[in-house]
Amino acid sequence: MKGKILPSMREIELPDAFSTPVREDLIWKATITGIKKQPYGTYPLAGKQSSSGKQRHARRRWKSLYGRGISRIPRKYLIKKGEFYYMVGTFIPGTRGGRAAHPPKPIRKEKKMNKKEKLLALKAAIAATASKEWLEKKYKKIKIKCELPLIIDSSLLEKKNKDFVKTLSEIIGIEIKRKRKIRAGKGKMRGRKYKKSYSLLLVLGKEEKKDLRNYGIETVQADKLSVKHLASGGVPGRLTCYTEKAIKDLGERLK
Repeated sequence: MKGKILPSMREIELPDAFSTPVREDLIWKATITGIKKQPYGTYPLAGKQSSSGKQRHARRRWKSLYGRGISRIPRKYLIKKGEFYYMVGTFIPGTRGGRAAHPPKPIRKEKKMNKKEKLLALKAAIAATASKEWLEKKYKKIKIKCELPLIIDSSLLEKKNKDFVKTLSEIIGIEIKRKRKIRAGKGKMRGRKYKKSYSLLLVLGKEEKKDLRNYGIETVQADKLSVKHLASGGVPGRLTCYTEKAIKDLGERLK
């Protein structure tokens, strides 16, 4: 399979990953594998961190509960004054501040995925970026006129960010701009005021660098490219642009 480098229209040999069948099931599995999530459940020592102990009811013993009509639950001292002492129940579920009877256990099994499956999922996600059908399925309001996959000459990265984005917009035929919306609800007060959309992804070579965050373009190097970059939310078909060096690096990585 061959692709064309824009804007010079030179041909380049593409890795086999671009002709791999798109497997939605593997892409979804790779997306949800390794997600860091707080396990639901109570703190294991909740209600158990008190200096309480079992009480004695033996006869003729110092500070025993014999003859006092007090139940045999774990207690802690609140007041100690000579022979007078006052205790309250702790630890067990029926007491104030005690442990819960049957709390949800904070146990979460991490989902795992085989190495070969991960590699196949990555290849499938890369193949979706070269398919007009998958891109138009995801971006319903955008009509893609340029040839896929989008490959640009690495020399374009030498331009200033403003000029680079302008040239890229002309090549693709789509205006690239930063999009964000103000979130509805209380999330505005909790450090997530703006909702940002996943825009164009620029895949660079191992030694290439370009920071385009202010222009709404996400960048990632070819050796760090993953399914989460190419298929946000487990949906394949992200608008992705590759540099010439990135294609060569991907070919070496996915042999």
